[in-house]
Amino acid sequence: MARLKVTQLRSGIGRKQNQRDSLRSLGLKRINDVVVKEDRPEIRGMIFAVNHLVSVEEVE
Repeated sequence: MARLKVTQLRSGIGRKQNQRDSLRSLGLKRINDVVVKEDRPEIRGMIFAVNHLVSVEEVE
């Protein structure tokens, strides 16, 4: 299964609660944090909610 490398680029301060919750659920706490997650629909949904705050790359 493919994996996604998610990097937080912008802060969650001042954002809606669901966006802050999505960042926390992805395991992102601060700018430049990087996590690698499985490419699943629920992870894609969290990324979609905060796509303006993160960058996503596919890794092998």
